[in-house]
Order: sequence, then C-alpha cells, then structure tokens
Amino acid sequence: MSAPILEVDDLEKHFPIRAGLVRRTIGQVQAVSGVSFGVARGETLGIVGESGCGKTTAVRCIVRLADATGGRITYDGQDVRAARGHDLRALRRRIQMVFQDPYASLNPRLSVEAIISDPMKVHGLHKGKEETRVKELLRLVGLNPEHVNRYPHEFSGGQRQRIGIARALAVDPELLVLDEPVSALDVSIQAGVVNLLEDLQERLGLAYVFVAHDLSVVRHISDRVAVMYLGKIVETGDVDDLYSRPAHPYTQALLSAIPVPDPRRERARSRITLTGDVPSPVDPPTGCRFHTRCWWRQKLEAEGTDTSVCVNDEPALVDRGNGHPVACHFAHVNEVV
Repeated sequence: MSAPILEVDDLEKHFPIRAGLVRRTIGQVQAVSGVSFGVARGETLGIVGESGCGKTTAVRCIVRLADATGGRITYDGQDVRAARGHDLRALRRRIQMVFQDPYASLNPRLSVEAIISDPMKVHGLHKGKEETRVKELLRLVGLNPEHVNRYPHEFSGGQRQRIGIARALAVDPELLVLDEPVSALDVSIQAGVVNLLEDLQERLGLAYVFVAHDLSVVRHISDRVAVMYLGKIVETGDVDDLYSRPAHPYTQALLSAIPVPDPRRERARSRITLTGDVPSPVDPPTGCRFHTRCWWRQKLEAEGTDTSVCVNDEPALVDRGNGHPVACHFAHVNEVV
C-alpha cells in the first residue's frame, strides 16, 4: 500500500451517561476504543461489523460530526482533531460524507439544484457556474440533468442516494466517507449504486471509507477490510486474503452467514452460530471482548486447553502467522469457512 492520506491512530469515542437533576455523569458508553487504520489515495477501506460495533461513530469522528475522546486523526499530514475555522472548512471540502438514509439526508424543501449547489456556495467554488456544474454532476451520477428543479420526494430511493453522492462531489473532494450507502435500498438498486461508486473512483481518483454490514457488498468494492467488534478492530487485511483465510473467530462467524448461491454447497457447508448477547459497551468484558461469545474458545475449553488468557489479557492486533493482523490469542485458519 502507498503512503496513507488518512491515518487514524488509537481513536476513542466515549459518550457520557448522565442521570439525576444535575445531570451527573455516572458512566460512559465506550463506542470506539483504540481503533487504528489508514487509507491511501484511490483506495477503498471497508469497515464491517454488527450493528452497534462503533463503525459509524468512528467515521463520524473522521469528518468531525462527532468529536473524538482520544487518539489522533491526520489527513494529508494535518491534524483533523485540532482543525478550527478556515482549516476545518478546508478539510471538510476535501473529506465528504454520504449518509445511510437517502430519505432523511436531503432537505425536502429544497430543489435538487439547491441541494447540490449549496456546498459550492459555502466553499466559494464554481462561482457563476453553479447551474452548469449541477447538471454536470447529475449526468456524472446517472441522473437526468433536466430534473434540477424537482424535489426529493419526486425521486426513488436509489435516485435520492445518487443525488446525495452528487452533493458530496460538488466540492471536488478527495475522500468519501460512505456510511452504509446502500443498506436502505432494494437489492436490485444496490448493485447500480455500488457500480457507480466504482466508476467514480476510477474516473476521479477518489479514496473511500466504506461502512457496511453486508459482507458481499464490501468484498465487491473494497481493497482492504477492517472487521470491528464492540468498539475494536479484531482483524484487518487485503480483501482477498481476509475473505479466503479469516483468522478471527468473529470474522469466521460473519463470513459463514453469507449465503452461497449453489444449493448443494449451501446445504453441505458448516455454519457458525454465535451464542449469547452482545455485551454492553458501558461495561465491556475484560481481556478479549469477544470471549463471552467465542465459539473457538468454547471448543478449546472442551478439549482441555487453558483459555484464561482470553479473559485476562487483551490481544494485540498483530500478524500471528496468518498473513494479516488479527486480535486473537488463538488465531487460526478454519477450513469450514
């Protein structure tokens, strides 16, 4: 991988829990706890995990929609957390976000032209040529430029998401943070939006941080993947390597849930079922946060292996001989996945 344009080091985001008349802090929700990754120019990093694992919170910190509690975020050498005023506005032009819900992310009272041109006016771009630029962007995302005077309710969900992408592109960004951009769309529409994003990346040289829970979509669009569980990255690597040789028990469980289109293979293959509930981020487990649900630990214990290290020591995210970093004391490659 070339030198990263975005670097996230030991990122933390905790939300206070307040109670009583004086709103005294009685605890914290540890939404993100020590997450690190990098993204190079023109690269796509996919971030996957169950709902509530902290992936959306992490990327919201990148674009400063949420202020990180700790850690460091740098973009092209600039400290994102320290940016203020003009510097922060310049960063937000270079880093844009596409939101999950195409229905809630567009102002229903504004026309398409106003929605897409407003960011240009904020950043002083394309002065006097906003209408022409809006039509160019609509063509770029596969929409009819003659529909600039229409309102969001006159478009389908997939078309609205394309408008959201056009709005993000209006300020000529270098990095798009895509927060589950196809999860609210019909399956038949998802492929068109994903293909559009791939085409835009090739034409414009964009870098993507792509958040999703659909592992099939992530595999299609990503160069590298980071798997999150309860606020931490538990495994990361090149997409082909991670999907073909998953080493963390949680990653293996996620991949085993992907349907196989071949009925014979689907019936013959083994599935990994996780037991128990996801622990609370208010009081996460000691040691490995996955140990309370880890099917591999349960198997090792049944065989007589001492797994107390899983409860007592937090595993580092390092390459343990599997070819890519994994946070598991007993990392292995499972043949059933």
